[in-house]
Amino acid sequence: MDSPLGKLTLCRTDAGICRVEFGGWETRSCSAKAWAHRWWPSFAFREDAEDEVLREAVSQLRRYFAGELQAFDLPLDMRGTPFQRKVWQALRDVPYGATAAYRDIAAAVGAPQAVRAVGGANNRNPVPIVVPCHRIIGANGAMVGYGGGLAIKERLLALEDGAPAAAEVLGH
Repeated sequence: MDSPLGKLTLCRTDAGICRVEFGGWETRSCSAKAWAHRWWPSFAFREDAEDEVLREAVSQLRRYFAGELQAFDLPLDMRGTPFQRKVWQALRDVPYGATAAYRDIAAAVGAPQAVRAVGGANNRNPVPIVVPCHRIIGANGAMVGYGGGLAIKERLLALEDGAPAAAEVLGH
């Protein structure tokens, strides 16, 4: 899909959205193919504009970028370790417009000493934006690490903050 941040690739299984990736699937930088084949060896990419789940995901993403949606309600199929899945759930608990430090997420999942492991799980989040890993910042408030790049992370946080206006942040 086209977004204010550039192309986004959305992938789904029968269970739900399994991947959101920055860049189109045809680009060399898209790692969705290798990632999908790791979990589903027979996975085949196809474009399907009529797929109901993908259409709903695109609709919700567009509403999010327009500043009209604060929480996604999509079926997800997130593959990862039990620890990663706990972290990803904790990310979903960080409210729109708020941020949390990695140590906050570590405490939330009952592993206060596992700050680095939380960072690793955050980095492996297969559905960024939908599962808002961009809301996680350094303990000192610094912008640190984001799969889409720090500039995109800053734009997403500014969109949620409401200042400057969402249209300005996203280049409208």
